[in-house]
Amino acid sequence: MISDASLWASLPIPAFLIAADNSIQDANSAAEGFLNTSRRALLGQPVWEQIAIDAPIEASFERAREQGTPLFVNDIDVGSRSRAPLQCGIQVSPVQGQPGQMLLMLSPRELAGRMTQNHSAKSAAQSAIGMAEMLAHEIKNPLAGITGAAQLLSMNLAGEDLELTDLIVSESRRIVKLLDQVEQFGNLSAPDFKPVNLHDVLDRARRSALLGFGANMTITEDYDPSLPFAWGDADQLLQVVLNLLKNASEAAGPAGGHIRIRSYYEHSFRLRRSDGTGKLLPLQIEIIDDGPGLPEAIRDDVFDPFVSGRENGTGLGLALVSKIIAEHNGWISVTSVPGHTVFRLSLSRIPKNQELQES
Repeated sequence: MISDASLWASLPIPAFLIAADNSIQDANSAAEGFLNTSRRALLGQPVWEQIAIDAPIEASFERAREQGTPLFVNDIDVGSRSRAPLQCGIQVSPVQGQPGQMLLMLSPRELAGRMTQNHSAKSAAQSAIGMAEMLAHEIKNPLAGITGAAQLLSMNLAGEDLELTDLIVSESRRIVKLLDQVEQFGNLSAPDFKPVNLHDVLDRARRSALLGFGANMTITEDYDPSLPFAWGDADQLLQVVLNLLKNASEAAGPAGGHIRIRSYYEHSFRLRRSDGTGKLLPLQIEIIDDGPGLPEAIRDDVFDPFVSGRENGTGLGLALVSKIIAEHNGWISVTSVPGHTVFRLSLSRIPKNQELQES
């Protein structure tokens, strides 16, 4: 065991002490949070059954043990049975004075890389939305005139000509609906921050989905009953979950499918800002479906405005989701393969000063 328990517990990254038989001999608190599993449950378990690494690393791990040398592997997907893969750096080192023992540390990198990527995307998205908002009002006025003129013409037409005027009216209304969504996106009010019971939000969204767009879906719950309250706007978070459930339902099609709503607490999830400070986002919500998955061509840009994988899709639903979560100082990510898509929301707890006021 590590002799300095306080030093071991203070490590900010997931760390595992691996015995000579490749069982987990110890795990720090960051490792518990990363795997979403308690230290007690991890002790004695084979490490490669608990940690899923998307590369044949076992042979290199054994060579490092035999030769007494460290091992470094960058940018590799690491996950577990209870969490989606996250891009990490892996560091392995023999433990001095303890033959056969190895120290395995994981450095999640996906967040930092995507923060830089998302900053550029966010700037581009803001410019696109700003331009669209300016044009929306100007376009809607002539569209109203075109719709009215087509309706007047239809009074004296029949047959194929009537079909054409009906097409003009229906398409004009579709464009107006899209412009309304653009204006709604731009006019989103700032969150009204209050303590939020996330399970209440999830239950409201689930019931609404089953009564409407998700009537053909099976929606199950997998909640952490001890999840503390979040700090956010309940109505806006409800809109986020409804949009994600609607996306999953529409992707499944008339045949339906299965959606699992999962909540859990992850101690180690921290969003690092550009000024070097960090913000803990321990409250996790996952919307998991068994649909066809996101098209590969849009997978990296799915939260950008006007990017859609569906015919006649506006591409604003997930952009609105991303904007709301950003306004909550949270984080959203997605992993998707055919048959398994996971949207993950990471949110903050009630600030300590607010907890004192509530109590």
